[in-house]
Amino acid sequence: MQLEVCIDSVESAITAERGGARRVELCSALLEGGVTPGAGLIAEVRRSVAIDLFVMIRPRGGDFCYTLSELEVMQEEIKQARRLGADGVVLGVLDERGCVDVARTRQLVDLAAPLPVTFHRAIDMTPDLPAALEAVLATGASRILTSGGAPTATLGIVTIARMVKAAGDRASIMPGGGVSLKTIAGIAQASGAGEFHASLRTAFPSPVLFRKEEIAMGTVSDREYTRFLVREEDVRALVGALARLSAECAAAKAD
Repeated sequence: MQLEVCIDSVESAITAERGGARRVELCSALLEGGVTPGAGLIAEVRRSVAIDLFVMIRPRGGDFCYTLSELEVMQEEIKQARRLGADGVVLGVLDERGCVDVARTRQLVDLAAPLPVTFHRAIDMTPDLPAALEAVLATGASRILTSGGAPTATLGIVTIARMVKAAGDRASIMPGGGVSLKTIAGIAQASGAGEFHASLRTAFPSPVLFRKEEIAMGTVSDREYTRFLVREEDVRALVGALARLSAECAAAKAD
């Protein structure tokens, strides 16, 4: 069983690797669910870690129905991620009805080749999960990140298990959304998945001493003097839990 950690900084990439994560998903603006990181961040993370680096390809926050110009931006971002040494990309395109846009997603998957593509939690925003699963498989994406169409993977576990069974060996179904040390065992055992996605971000106070609390640079309150990082011990604990579950599964099969 493998762990992917969602990160937005070089520091978090390094601690994720030290903690034993198999892969990192690099984003910016995680408060908006993640958008494409800048070239400098991609390059520095690539220089800093040896584990797999998957880059989010999302030109903005909000919905996943993109204009032609936004799709062109995504194409350029895929090319840039590949040039900078990414091992894969993460993306998803829906149409006006909220369904998977197979044609446009397939174009991006083909452009990314030979890099593998993860179709992200845009699938959770579709009206029909079984149909969306088959649509994503038709695009050539090799992995699907999902909470089973629910707010968290725990709440969507029954659907996730069905998706794992339906996908078979055609693609990997990776539960994500509320995956933590408290929930991982239940999610793993009930879903039958072999890969898991977690954020594991912890808030830290800014080291800045002089503060103007009355001024905000964005629309999120109490954000100016807070930083979020992934802690090595949290990653290590989750990786350890997955290792124990793997050992238990292997022992059960041997019996």
